Amino acid sequence: MMDSNKMVINLALFGLTQSGKSSAGNILLGSTDFQSTFAPCSVTKNCHLGRSCHLRGFMRRGGQEITLQVQVLDTPGYPHSKLSKNHVKQEVKEALKHHFGQEGLHLALLVQRADMPLYEQEAFSPVQMIQELLGHAWKNYTAILFTHAEKIEAAGFSEDEYLHEASDTLLTLLNSIQHRYIFQYKKGNSLNEQRINILERIMEFIKENHYQVLTFK
Repeated sequence: MMDSNKMVINLALFGLTQSGKSSAGNILLGSTDFQSTFAPCSVTKNCHLGRSCHLRGFMRRGGQEITLQVQVLDTPGYPHSKLSKNHVKQEVKEALKHHFGQEGLHLALLVQRADMPLYEQEAFSPVQMIQELLGHAWKNYTAILFTHAEKIEAAGFSEDEYLHEASDTLLTLLNSIQHRYIFQYKKGNSLNEQRINILERIMEFIKENHYQVLTFK
């Protein structure tokens, strides 16, 4: 949604349990709206919508400074350690319709730990849910957010080297979504720097889509 000098972008987070969805959502919002903690089971059991404060002068469009607000939908891990797949899928479907039914979704972020290889069986569940909920256009509205990227840096890999050595499953997925990906680092940068870097990358993807959105009925 956008008026003359304000834009609201709508994002949804998907991924496996303990992939870092809620933590990533908090960084995007610049807050602690979502419960984020290490646990041997799935922490998020319901969908939650968080809204950021206004980021004034975040970008320029048509010669005008634009104030940005971010809305993020955090979703339960899929598959979930306690909830059935059908329950999670229905919960997310209803949340997408409720929060983004009219305004629309700008981007789905598939959250993936950079320090964990992506195998076909693991990728199948969250990617399948994105495909089913977003429909045939899912490839145009999905990006991968790699969390824990500082660990690949500590292992001596650059981002390009990491992707070069990635599994066929991950490379196939990246090809499908036109290589839309973001690396999230926790070391060396302040939380605000992390946030701005990620949001700038997200805005690049949204601009490439000509600010179009997916709506849900």
